[in-house]
Amino acid sequence: MDTTILISTVALLATALYWFVCIFRSSQQNRRCAGNLSFGSIHREQVHDKFNQYLSFFHHPKQLTEMAETVPAFVDIFYDLVTDMYEHLWGQSFHFSPSIPGKSNLESTRIHEQMAVDLIDVKPGQKILDAGCGVGGPMRAIAAHSGCNVVGITINEYQVSREKILNEKAGLDKHCQVICGNFLQIPFENESFDGAYSIEATCHAPKLDDVYSEIFRVLKPGSMYVSYEWVTTELYQGEDPKHVEIIHGIERGDALPGLRSYSDVAEVAKKVGFEVVKEKDLAKAPAKPWWRRLKKGRIAYWKKRIVIMLLEKLGIVPKGTVAVHEMLFETMKYLVKGAEAGIFTPMHLILCRKPVKPQEA
Repeated sequence: MDTTILISTVALLATALYWFVCIFRSSQQNRRCAGNLSFGSIHREQVHDKFNQYLSFFHHPKQLTEMAETVPAFVDIFYDLVTDMYEHLWGQSFHFSPSIPGKSNLESTRIHEQMAVDLIDVKPGQKILDAGCGVGGPMRAIAAHSGCNVVGITINEYQVSREKILNEKAGLDKHCQVICGNFLQIPFENESFDGAYSIEATCHAPKLDDVYSEIFRVLKPGSMYVSYEWVTTELYQGEDPKHVEIIHGIERGDALPGLRSYSDVAEVAKKVGFEVVKEKDLAKAPAKPWWRRLKKGRIAYWKKRIVIMLLEKLGIVPKGTVAVHEMLFETMKYLVKGAEAGIFTPMHLILCRKPVKPQEA
């Protein structure tokens, strides 16, 4: 046999063996995790049907834009489907952050979260609201950093149960409280909080006015609110089919009733009574691209896809698991396209203050 052919054959076999071992090890690890894979309140026999029900919301766009009462159920189904996958693939903070040279993804995420609470200028022991808290990664980082008592609200009951476990495990359950509820109808009295924040969460609201007005209501006069918003940028062109496809892809894969424009955010904040202190797209230069983490994760996503396909075939995970994972992978591609085209940002910062009443000034 020709020496060159022999070397090439050996190299090919070695590469194949390497990937087999990697996939086998990953499969073993994922087998162990599979026993803990949950789809929230969805029974394993219903996962595929619930996934199709979720997608059906996008077959009737008016249902999302004109029937706001359907949105909480739609978002709740989404987080039943994806919460464990998010946590397994991404960690406990379901958001993005600017890449910081010399810092790991985890460190960059924590800095991004801590900045939010630093901006609202609260003191240790004060009570602040996390509107749309997920499984509480930001809440725990913010409570540990600020010494505040943080109350989180999420629409999804499974996320509440996960967050309580994680809060206790982190030793922060005395400073972190979580409730299941709708941030369009926050179950607290007027002027109950010393500050509030939202990290990439209010994008799930059909109307930004509704969530901002509720946060305004529960804040004490003089208190501040900061939000990192998902929006289309000034480069987005609604008449460009490619732009529209990208934005619709992001909406479909992230349970969004409709992405709003960056120009709407301050206007809405002022409309409900806030004073706008600061507004800035944190994704713009000199910030490093936040989407690099997504691009670097493509190989890992493909490896996990192979494993998940195997586990579903063997019946270890329910039918529909592959479909959910595929949706997340497709969404990742749309997020990268939107970021690279400059038409989408997940971190449009707005910092607001609730004015002090004249008699209190």
